Amino acid sequence: MSTGQHAAPVARPGGRWRRWRRARPFTAGLLIALGGAEMLVTLRAPLGVLLHVGPQGLAAYLVPAVLVLCGVLLVATPQQRVFYALLSLLLGLVSWLTSNLGGFVIGMLLALVGGALAFAWTPDKHRPAPTEPALAEPPYPG
Repeated sequence: MSTGQHAAPVARPGGRWRRWRRARPFTAGLLIALGGAEMLVTLRAPLGVLLHVGPQGLAAYLVPAVLVLCGVLLVATPQQRVFYALLSLLLGLVSWLTSNLGGFVIGMLLALVGGALAFAWTPDKHRPAPTEPALAEPPYPG
């Protein structure tokens, strides 16, 4: 293209999806939700060793359910990421006591890694230039 013509940018498939995903802590939310879901699955495992009695049984279902909710809300509202990250880290640790050793350790680790990623995530600082020209002050005379 030596004539000075520029080729039009090629639209990549999934470009909108990629921009949306990168504008939020998607991987962190996915890991947290998967950790909570894995804990819920292990609670329904047909193992005779597992026993849920009283308030401990309610917490065994409540902790993973809130983790799944935190993962979904983290993706939906990234502005609240610090709260959801801290809640996920706390619930991931509590799951060790309430949800069959944190879903046999796998769900707990997924929730902890996801919470750490969510806490460390920062929004993209490179924003496109505003479409309206900025109002400049008139130069001082003299």
